[in-house]
Amino acid sequence: MLNPDMRQIAIYGKGGIGKSTIAANLSVALAQGSKEIMQVGCDPKRDSTRNLTGGRLIPTVLDTLRDCLRRGRDQHSIELEQIVFPGSAGVHCVEAGGPEPGIGCAGRGVLTAIQILRDLDAYRTYELDLVIYDVLGDVVCGGFAQPIREGFAREIFLVCSGEFMSLYAANNIARAIERLSRRGQARLSGLICNSRGHPTLEKLVLEAVAKRMGTQLVGFIPRSQSIGRCEVEGITVMEGAPESEAAGAFRTLSERVLATEGGVIPAPLELEELEHIYRHCAREEGS
Repeated sequence: MLNPDMRQIAIYGKGGIGKSTIAANLSVALAQGSKEIMQVGCDPKRDSTRNLTGGRLIPTVLDTLRDCLRRGRDQHSIELEQIVFPGSAGVHCVEAGGPEPGIGCAGRGVLTAIQILRDLDAYRTYELDLVIYDVLGDVVCGGFAQPIREGFAREIFLVCSGEFMSLYAANNIARAIERLSRRGQARLSGLICNSRGHPTLEKLVLEAVAKRMGTQLVGFIPRSQSIGRCEVEGITVMEGAPESEAAGAFRTLSERVLATEGGVIPAPLELEELEHIYRHCAREEGS
């Protein structure tokens, strides 16, 4: 059963925008603030929790399930210790995994993994305050909208930069949230900027886009060599460089995430309007 007081947060965004970096560092920042956190990686590459486990790729829920089925057992024979692993700062780490290559829908596999966690009462067993779902890519595939559609992802944060294609993808996700939220509890809680190195322009653009969507820019993560160095070592910047500007930004983000419980049904932009905002901010920043 789900704990009614437990918050369920999903991190969405364009592929390669840094969702897993954001999710892992946010998880540690929240855990260091005395919250009980579980991070669920929803990418078949199973690398969402890599920086929480010292660079190790943990066994996935779907691989464990397939092993059980090959042995003539069902999902009820799975033990939580087989799919939930300890990570940095006590974060509970889970990787959903994916289907066999060329077979099935990865998005629906994610839903199966989440349902197994629910059926095994994982959320209550670990007395979680928050679950963070790190979801692959945008929502062009209906399968990856399943965490929203099925009521698991209730508070959604969109990770993007100030680059136009990143904004375009975030706006598409906002459109999916707008459509699905009218049938459920999912809401857009805010945008998170993972900077590509143009902070003034990025803040202008993302604040304008967030305002137009009816939400807010809740975090700005600066471009940082510290993050890159720590990822090579398989650790978060919260541990590897706790005094860095980036670590401070993640602590601020964690405070704002806690303060922004709930969210809005977003108002996605038309492409022409998004282009207009981008050009206007670029001219303003250059003047």
